[in-house]
Order: sequence, then C-alpha cells, then structure tokens
Amino acid sequence: MRYFLFFSFFFLIPTMSIGQLSTITEEIKKSPLILELEVENGGILAQKGLKNSTYEGAYYNGLNFKVGFKQRAKRDQYYQIYNYPTYGIGLYSSTFNTDILGSPFAVYGFVQTPIAPKENSRWSYDYRIGLGLSGNFKPYNENENPLNLVIGSKNNVFIDLGIRTQYQINPHWKAGVGLAFHHFSNGALALPNKGVNLVPVTLSVNYQINPDIQIKRDSVLKPYSKKILYHLNYGVGFKQLRDDLPHRFFKTTLSAYASRHVSYKWRLGGGLDIFYSSSGNDKEVAGDKSGELKSKISGGPSFYVAHILNERLVLNGNVGYYIHNQRFNGEIKPIFLRAGARYYVYKNINAGVSIKAHMGKADFIEWTVGYTFNRDHD
Repeated sequence: MRYFLFFSFFFLIPTMSIGQLSTITEEIKKSPLILELEVENGGILAQKGLKNSTYEGAYYNGLNFKVGFKQRAKRDQYYQIYNYPTYGIGLYSSTFNTDILGSPFAVYGFVQTPIAPKENSRWSYDYRIGLGLSGNFKPYNENENPLNLVIGSKNNVFIDLGIRTQYQINPHWKAGVGLAFHHFSNGALALPNKGVNLVPVTLSVNYQINPDIQIKRDSVLKPYSKKILYHLNYGVGFKQLRDDLPHRFFKTTLSAYASRHVSYKWRLGGGLDIFYSSSGNDKEVAGDKSGELKSKISGGPSFYVAHILNERLVLNGNVGYYIHNQRFNGEIKPIFLRAGARYYVYKNINAGVSIKAHMGKADFIEWTVGYTFNRDHD
C-alpha cells in the first residue's frame, strides 16, 4: 500500500525590496529539507492486570526517520501564526523485545510547531502531532498467541504526539531531547482492542540542508472570518462487537453542525449526529429486537470543536449525548466522543478520519467525507 502526503509551494512576503526578494528567492529555490533521526526508549503504559501476561519481560525501543519541509513564507497566513512549522513524513520502527506483541512499524504524516521562538538563541522548543498507519503487530490468536490481550489486528492506526527542546550545534545541525506519546488502535475493527500506549523518552539529531532565513514577522494578518459555517459529513466504518462473534458489522454516521471562529486557531459550535449500526439486523446481537428501526438508529446532539492548523488542515472533535442508543450495538455509555483530522481537498469538500469512542473505549474508525457551507477559500 502506498501513502501520500501533498506539499505546497512557498511564496515570499511581497513587501520586501527587489534586492531582498531576489536574494531570498534564490535561497527558497533550494530545498528547505530537514532530515531527522530519533531514538525512543521505555515508557510502556501497561493496562491493569496485563503487566504479568501481555507485557511480561517487555521493554520498548523505537526509531524514527523523518523527512520534513520547513514552511518559510507563504500565502497561507497560518504558517506565520504557527511560527513557520515543519510538515513531513515519518518512518517508524520498533520492538518490544518480546514475541507476544511483535515489532511494529508505521508510516505517518506530521506537523512540528515551534513554541515561542527567539531569534539569535541556540535553544528552541516545539511540539508535534502525527497520524498514520502501522503494521507488523502480532495480533491475538486463541491458539497461536493467546497472551496478546491488547491488539487483535496486525495493522492499526498510529497516533503520535511529542514535545522537545533542541540545541543548535551549528547552522545545519541540531540535537534534541523530549517526550512522546504513541497510541496504537484498530478502533474495534478486530478484538481485543485495549490498544497499546507508550510514553518514551526521545533523543534526536537533525540536519537542515539550508540554514534558516531570517524573515520579518511583521506582515499584517487578515482578520479571521466571523461567518457561521455549516458542516455536513458522512462517515463509514466497521466494528467487531464480541470476541465470540468474528463478524464485522457496517456502521455509518451522518453529522450536521454549525460553527464559528472564536480565534484564528479555534472554531466552536454544535449540531447533531445520527448513527446506523447493521448489527441491529442480526438476531444473535439484537435478539427479538432485530430488524427494528430503533435497533439500528441512534444519535443525539453534540458539541463541536475544530483546531485549525492551516487553511486546509483541521483537527476535529466532538462531545455528544445519546438521546437514543443500544448497548448491544456497542453504544455502552450515554456520552460519545470523537477525535480526528480533516483535509479540504477541493474548495469546500473535505475528507478525513476520526475515532468515535465511549470514554476510553473505541467504538469504530470513521472514514469521512464532508462539505462546509459559507467557507471562504481561494
């Protein structure tokens, strides 16, 4: 399988003199490429009761190789708002030093954002958000691998968060130390799905082919929109309900929200989520209620939050309350949660992926398409 991450061209702030523009344009023609190697150690967060079974004798080691493109100056003002972050692709490899869990790898996209950068300082700070797909877990098998009680699939979603400090050795080289958080889950596509959670210490070294260019940060930001945006989304996914029932049931989501900017980086709003579960048609699941509309349909109002990373990329989340739900469909709590990412692929059309959950337990992974009404775009 191939994974793609699309990058944009970079443009200079048009208020510079012709001499400055010519000089910096020549620099920007050179690739703003950053190559990074990062090692990780320790930090397994073992679930209660599994330390002496699934994680017995386990010790975590990980390795990341990242290729990043540092955003310098561009028409998208969010790059200035976020202090010209680095977008890129990462390759991840790891071992738990045990045959129970396997040696997973991952391919992921990431954004690394500077925190309060200071000119002429060798020290810098940043945080990282990454999302991708992993493989090579050794999943639970009743006969061949009965001790893996956390992951039931070979391939899983990979979520990566990190924070670190770096020291600039010279204009090309930096070394850093930090903390990361990794979460592996299949969103209940295959059971068990307790997930694997890690909080390792990280050590990194990176090489920037071309040194940073000092770009003035005094360009005027256009005000954020005060319009009310209207969002219509449709998502699909699959869910395994019980260990003794291997069938994966089809699930869908229809969502409608309204939201408004409260700052450059945040939009808040609310709306309605309606869910369909095909398991409501199954007699083994729904019993005498199978086939009834109330066995298949659930939903309720939800609070909506969006964290805007740039003009196309958004992190989305919901906290909702079921007016009607069915426990036999896996809707085990009155409150449902959602966290994910959306990318505007063309004008107002977006696509993304989210994890719907009930508190700490995943319900299913939603693969989503959507349309936003009243949105400004180029």
